[in-house]
Amino acid sequence: MRLVQVMVPTGRREAVVEALEAEGVDYVLTEEASGREYTAVVSFPLPTAAVEPVLERLREAGLERDAATVVVDAETVVSDRFDRLAAEYETDEETDDDRIAREELATRAEGMAPKTRTFAVLAVVSAVVATAGLLLDSPAVVVGSMVIAPLLGPAMAAAVGTVVDDEALFRRGVTLQVGGGLLAVVAATLFAVGLRVTGVVPTTAAEVFATSEVAERLRPDLLALPVALGAGVAGALSLSAGVSAALVGVMIAAALVPPTAVVGIGIAWGRPAAVAGAGLLVVVNYLSINATALGTLWYRGYRPDDTFGYETATGTGRRLAVLSVALAATTALLVGATVAGGGTAAVDTAAREETRALLSDRPGRLHAVDTRTTGVLVRHPATVTVTVAVPPEAPLPRVAAPLADRLARATERAFADVPAVSPPAPTVRVEYVRTDRARRSSAITTPSPPSRTRAGTVGPTRPSTPPRPVHPLGSRRTTV
Repeated sequence: MRLVQVMVPTGRREAVVEALEAEGVDYVLTEEASGREYTAVVSFPLPTAAVEPVLERLREAGLERDAATVVVDAETVVSDRFDRLAAEYETDEETDDDRIAREELATRAEGMAPKTRTFAVLAVVSAVVATAGLLLDSPAVVVGSMVIAPLLGPAMAAAVGTVVDDEALFRRGVTLQVGGGLLAVVAATLFAVGLRVTGVVPTTAAEVFATSEVAERLRPDLLALPVALGAGVAGALSLSAGVSAALVGVMIAAALVPPTAVVGIGIAWGRPAAVAGAGLLVVVNYLSINATALGTLWYRGYRPDDTFGYETATGTGRRLAVLSVALAATTALLVGATVAGGGTAAVDTAAREETRALLSDRPGRLHAVDTRTTGVLVRHPATVTVTVAVPPEAPLPRVAAPLADRLARATERAFADVPAVSPPAPTVRVEYVRTDRARRSSAITTPSPPSRTRAGTVGPTRPSTPPRPVHPLGSRRTTV
């Protein structure tokens, strides 16, 4: 429920009263004694869904758009006429009973977009906290960075500015999103560089990008879309219904803050592939949130006032077209990355199956397979390392060469459906672990005590290396 107060212009008093009577609205008319161009102030309660159509009716009766209009929440209204009016709008199929008026929508969107200085500080703090949480591999710290991220307001401001034809609101939303994203990347980069240079994080790049919190943001795929799409829909629904959107802001931050921090980490450690992967995820999430928020508001009936006017229709259509094309292009990249990820998984599975097949009549059992990938956005297997457990004193099964041939064919099949991608055959490495457990029929887990020998490296890019000396525990590594 809402309580509406409007200023009645001179000469429009009777028309405004007649419009309210025609709508069946209870009202209170107060004389205006300030001597200005207004003669009265009229106050009346309305169901939430009735605010926009009643105000539109009053404008048709002569109420000016720039006249002072106040819409506030009303806790309780005791009136038979109000109850009948509420029931009328509840049964009207063309009216969304929990949708707030466009004027209220625009005001709420403006209030959700923070001042520039406050927004900048919160963006920097959230990026720094997210970077720390990622490097610590701490989900709790990463979630904390999402809570303080001020990202909901700018996204909703851009969408609302489009559907109500408020150019200033739209530009503010876009400016805050773009500026905030770049500022967050810079803050994350500087923080990560400082940690690396000072030795606070004494880890190699491989160790940093192997942490679970960082690794899951390095390879974007289509499964990243539901989070951003859902966040945009939830944000627009909560905003247009006039309910709290605080938790929705955390959901939006979950789609944007961690991958933005990973971009900074990738820059700090000099990993272009990490920057490209996480950067693509950030861009797709930004576009998805804005597109679904705009689509949801449009679906709920919000339109520019001059929907059929050429200028307004052209401006709104241009924004929708640019957003749709950009989202389609980035989604196509996600599709390619997803299909390539499936190809890599297929090669990994083939490595396990082919190794077991080769060892079926040889001593030893498959212990582990480690597939390393290469590439920027569309990644493919570069190295497949297979570890075979062999009983003591048993001859080493020579499986590197036949396994390399089989994986070359498996790679060709796995990536046959990936457009414009024809990866070379991966380099195959075979390592052996001496252990009594290899005699058992069950799968081998942890060798104890280990005696590891590297017995084969086959592939198009890695030459063989000379034998290495025996290490202190007595295991011997040899490349043949």
